[in-house]
Amino acid sequence: MAYTNLVYHIVFGTKDRLKTIDSEIRLNLYQYIGGIVRNLGGIALEINGIDDHVHILLKLKPTLALSDFVRDLKSNSSTWAKKNGVAKFAWQRRYGAFTVSESQVKVVRKYIREQEKHHKKFDFRNEFESMLRVNGIAVDGFVWQD
Repeated sequence: MAYTNLVYHIVFGTKDRLKTIDSEIRLNLYQYIGGIVRNLGGIALEINGIDDHVHILLKLKPTLALSDFVRDLKSNSSTWAKKNGVAKFAWQRRYGAFTVSESQVKVVRKYIREQEKHHKKFDFRNEFESMLRVNGIAVDGFVWQD
């Protein structure tokens, strides 16, 4: 038997950064995403964002391939949004997925809950690039060094 605690902070935006996640659909979309996470065998810990992107903190079983999970999550939630009145809804092709230590789960949950407050100071691009930089991830062949 394997003992695992695989916690991920997943972030992805809307296609072309269109502001298609308005306040009328946001809560229902997040609830639907939570249902998809459960149906795929994960546990959603926190879901939030603003009009052009979403943050999801979740736990996954080690039998789930992260890339397959994210593909299915984006596909199913995009289909749901279109069926619920957001005709031009689509997610961007890329996404960020970052592992989170159990000791940092509360911090990340708070960060995700406070998205609207956070984005009064920073746009999604700056936020995402900062997340990549902090995690030492190359962006288009360039790795930020502090």
